[in-house]
Amino acid sequence: MRKTIITIMFLATVLSVGACGRSGVDGPDRTPTGPDTSETGIDIAQRGESIWTLFSPPEVENTVRVNKYIWAASLQVLEFLPVQTVDPFTGVIVTGFGTPPNGSRAYRATILINDPALDARSLNVALQTRSGAASPSTVRAIEDAILTRARQMRIGDNKY
Repeated sequence: MRKTIITIMFLATVLSVGACGRSGVDGPDRTPTGPDTSETGIDIAQRGESIWTLFSPPEVENTVRVNKYIWAASLQVLEFLPVQTVDPFTGVIVTGFGTPPNGSRAYRATILINDPALDARSLNVALQTRSGAASPSTVRAIEDAILTRARQMRIGDNKY
């Protein structure tokens, strides 16, 4: 009795997994017949999907979500700082220590551009000196300079 139940369960499992790739298809012409037809009229079997599609890694779409004007303006305004790391896909620019022209204090910056809009909310600047964080007024001045330059670049491209 127990072997019969195990055999039936095994056969049911094999048949259900085997049918996954052919659900909703009648014969070799692959005509959609049932609820497995998508809104576009293409059958799951025609799309090449099956139960195993659930276990494959998702397709990653790399899109740039960074405002190009803020990105370029950040690099121009802070050109006196040596660039250590840039990642245009995440919008992060990390620089090393450098001294501005006619300045006496060395700064290091980390810039995050997290939105494609030309907006102040798209830009986050963190400035450090060798002795700690830079003053909020200095950070604000750098942000204003970057945003002003980005707007000038956009107007220069006639995209205002």
